[in-house]
Amino acid sequence: MDFDLAPPNGVGPLRIGMTRLAANTALDALRDPSAISESDRPGQHVFRPSGLMISIHCMRDMLEAIELGRPSSQTDRALFRGVDVFALPAREVIRRVGELTSIEEDPDDDASFIAPNLLLSFWRPFAADDEPEEEQGYYFSSVLLARPGYYDTPAQAAERLQQSS
Repeated sequence: MDFDLAPPNGVGPLRIGMTRLAANTALDALRDPSAISESDRPGQHVFRPSGLMISIHCMRDMLEAIELGRPSSQTDRALFRGVDVFALPAREVIRRVGELTSIEEDPDDDASFIAPNLLLSFWRPFAADDEPEEEQGYYFSSVLLARPGYYDTPAQAAERLQQSS
């Protein structure tokens, strides 16, 4: 199954800004009823048979972020405008996404990247761009889609609020 990342709106039936109840229902709909994982936590995350993890983050009864974890097989794909964020090497994902929008190295983690205008964040535990056999560092392990401002400090949030008014 293809999961199209559509920041800042959402992924599939999961829409940023929906209520927690609606997000729980949408998350449950993404489970494969023929292969329920013992690791599933209703209202938090589900694992599909491919190993793809789908996690939701809610605050104030509202869906604020959706995170997908790298599957172990390619039966499920996470795509951003045609870029398969888990099947391609991290360096290639950054190059292709960078052709579509601005993307920056995370100042706190040089193996991770953020497309701040969307908000789309790519994470891996360490960088191993020249070592394809080291999968955890060669590919991204997770991608997070959130509302713009999700990572803002209080000062940045105040500035964003001032700019939008």
